[in-house]
Amino acid sequence: MAVKQISVMLGNVPGSFARLTHILDSEDISIKAVSAGSTAENSMVRLVVNDTDRAAALLSSFNFNVEITPVLAVEVPLHPGGMNAILKPLAKAEINIHYLYTTINRIGKETILIIGMDKLDEAKEILTQNWIHLIDDEIYTIP
Repeated sequence: MAVKQISVMLGNVPGSFARLTHILDSEDISIKAVSAGSTAENSMVRLVVNDTDRAAALLSSFNFNVEITPVLAVEVPLHPGGMNAILKPLAKAEINIHYLYTTINRIGKETILIIGMDKLDEAKEILTQNWIHLIDDEIYTIP
């Protein structure tokens, strides 16, 4: 039930992210979730797209340094403390969350959270035991 994520290191210069998205758009690859963070010199962009392998090959052909990693996609419960329903069981199990971000669109009313972490298989089991709905391949077809 892991989702494939693309990570790309960009130079922290105007237009670099626009170039990346233009390349994906030109091949009908749609971005389902995105996170970008920068330092003085570089930006790390993380993406979930509708066709990970094709996007990675395409970006590599344009000399982007691309890494594909597994992440979890989960629905945040629609009640106060919904985020903690996800975070507390992971903390209790000593699973380290490296980053998280949300999708651009939703499947239903719930926000979909993308989580990069260690102990991915253990995290899947713990979240399932705590009634957290994991999203799998359906993320690639969100309208």
